[in-house]
Amino acid sequence: MKNTRDNGLSDRRNAASDAKAAQLQAYKAALEKAAPTLEARQAERIAIATARDERRAERERLKTEERDRLKAEAAAAEAATQAAARAEIEAREAAEASRISRVVEDEVARKAQRDQRYAARKARQG
Repeated sequence: MKNTRDNGLSDRRNAASDAKAAQLQAYKAALEKAAPTLEARQAERIAIATARDERRAERERLKTEERDRLKAEAAAAEAATQAAARAEIEAREAAEASRISRVVEDEVARKAQRDQRYAARKARQG
């Protein structure tokens, strides 16, 4: 059988506009139907985003505290190292000063003994 229906331009235009109108109505109906759940989902997404931001801020705070703690420990270790180095230098200087003073005292004692011998010799001769 031959298709006797004439699908002219105006018929096709009308069919297309009817289809578009039906799609628009279906979309609006779907939006109205999903409105309560849409608001709930948006609220849930906001809550999740807020919780994510709070966790991120907490992680960053902990990282900052750990970084500060490590810096403080490094500074304390550096200060202890410097104090030990200063103490070693002071001990070395004190030992050097002590050795020098002993050498000077020994030299003074030797001179005193020499002077006594010289005086005793002069006393015997004179």
